[in-house]
Amino acid sequence: MLLEADRSLLLVVDVQARLLPAMAEREPVVRRCATLMTAARRLGVPILVSEQYPKGLGATVPELAALASPAETVAKLAFSGAAEPALAARIDALAPRRQAVVCGIEAHVCVLQTALGLAARGFDVAVAIDATSSRKPEDRDVAPRRLAAAGVTPVTTEMVVFEWLARAGTPAFRELSALIR
Repeated sequence: MLLEADRSLLLVVDVQARLLPAMAEREPVVRRCATLMTAARRLGVPILVSEQYPKGLGATVPELAALASPAETVAKLAFSGAAEPALAARIDALAPRRQAVVCGIEAHVCVLQTALGLAARGFDVAVAIDATSSRKPEDRDVAPRRLAAAGVTPVTTEMVVFEWLARAGTPAFRELSALIR
């Protein structure tokens, strides 16, 4: 599957204030999620941000919250965003976009369950593995293998940005390629 900006949506899963400090490699994950959000915004890719039980786990970290409007943020209790009625409705409202790029935390729980749930609903799903994390590295390492075995495409942030761009020599290319360097 080749990712196309006009067919994609970006879902940033649960990068929250009280959850993030326990994650391995948290700073690069936040930076890559921000890169994906910046690229999505520039290229017209809709962004949704989920928050798992925000009353207990806090809001989305400020670095990412600044890149999304409150209207793009949806609270959830289900581990799978695809199983959370409010978030599923927001995703469905973006039809005919059927490519979902997913990033966030934790790779082996909410990211994995959301990606599998979206795939079961007929979406072409790509998970930006370098923009995901878990508390334990072994959980983060097993998640992409399980996702791939289920037909979800593991990708990197750079893959997503350059596939969404599709060509060099444009103002968007000049702006966004600087984020990757």
